[in-house]
Amino acid sequence: MKMKNLPLSIQIWLVFAAITLFISILLSIILPLTLRNFFTKEIYANIESAQDFIFNRFNSQSFRDFSQSEFFKDPKQTMENIRTVNHFLIYNENQIFLSSPLPMDFLNEVKEEASIQNTISKQYSGQVNDEKIFYVITKGKSLNQDVFLVSYLWNSYREDLVQTLFKKLILIMAIVFLLSWIPAIGLSKYLSSPLVNLEERVGKLANHEWEEPIELDRKDEIGRLGQSIEQLRNQLIFQDEMQQSFLQDISHELKTPVMVIRSYSQAIRDGIYPKGDLNNSVQIIDEEAERLEKRIKNLLYLTKLDYLSNHEISKEIFSLDKLINDVVNRLAWTRTDLDWHLNLWPINISGDVEQWRIVIENLLDNQIRYAKNKISIALKLNDNKKVLLKFWNDGPNIEPNIMDSLFNKFNKGYKGEFGLGLVIVYKIVNLHGGKVWVQNEEKGVSFQIEIPN
Repeated sequence: MKMKNLPLSIQIWLVFAAITLFISILLSIILPLTLRNFFTKEIYANIESAQDFIFNRFNSQSFRDFSQSEFFKDPKQTMENIRTVNHFLIYNENQIFLSSPLPMDFLNEVKEEASIQNTISKQYSGQVNDEKIFYVITKGKSLNQDVFLVSYLWNSYREDLVQTLFKKLILIMAIVFLLSWIPAIGLSKYLSSPLVNLEERVGKLANHEWEEPIELDRKDEIGRLGQSIEQLRNQLIFQDEMQQSFLQDISHELKTPVMVIRSYSQAIRDGIYPKGDLNNSVQIIDEEAERLEKRIKNLLYLTKLDYLSNHEISKEIFSLDKLINDVVNRLAWTRTDLDWHLNLWPINISGDVEQWRIVIENLLDNQIRYAKNKISIALKLNDNKKVLLKFWNDGPNIEPNIMDSLFNKFNKGYKGEFGLGLVIVYKIVNLHGGKVWVQNEEKGVSFQIEIPN
């Protein structure tokens, strides 16, 4: 079974256990090497300390008196006593005086090293009967002749120290690691339990059970995750409420023209003309059918934009100022009483021409509906060298309570009018990497679009 398929608490505990086990193995390799190096230095320090003691005590004696001292006569000064520094002398042109037997090959090697030694004291190591030995050769004077004091310790002493200390350290580490694994289980459960709780709550959100708030009394990453999920819960509640309102509104909007069309067609079939004659009555049916078609077309186009938001849109370079002029020329006749002001720089942009045509048409439709006497359209480059398109009309200001949600698809439009035009504008502008916003002016309302150039 893959580790990622295990419960999070088990994964955390396994990672902790693996780390501690790795540290244990690493220490078991490093510690002996470190301890051996440390105790090697200590061995040489002990040997040199013993030599200093001997020279300080017997500095005024001859080597004969020196050789008769307890350092050479004590029967305990044998190889078996591995914790004791042993000594022997080299004098009178390579004569050796020693208290414990050593192989002649080793003694000859030491004599040769002493003969060529160019310092007063020097550290050495060698092999005696397959066992390592550490020794120091120190040069001195007695009765006007050179005397070499050779002091040594066996590797058994170092290994004994290393093994003793290593076993104690391993025991302590084992106890520490084993005892740490127990609280690690509790720690892993403590870290994973809020995530398990969040998992259950997200599952409830998926089932539309979002009445209970998500509250985690913590400020770490898990706490911030809980806050994000709580924001998601509130947004889902808001979206659900707005969607229900949207469905009610749109059902009313679609039902009204259908009801008018059916009632008028039924009346005409019965020989009754609600608008006085056949031509006027059929005109009403045509207007309501056009209104119904526009609502359905907007809904379908909105669905298309939702699809395009996850796909690459086709783009081409085109003249935005010419496109605006074309749309204005087609729509201006609907309000011949308005004063139109156009200040359009010649600017080309990259995008979907038809989508930008819909943006301009929807915004102009909004301007025409609410303008009193004047509409102005400006196209230029702003201080950031981006394209700025501004629509302004001298109509009434937008209510502040709906300003922030004007481009929300689950929201009634300006002045309570239902429509999806501004939602479509918002989506198209976002698809092209731009941004759109609306603001109340001192007189009138302006819609502004910023487009990357």
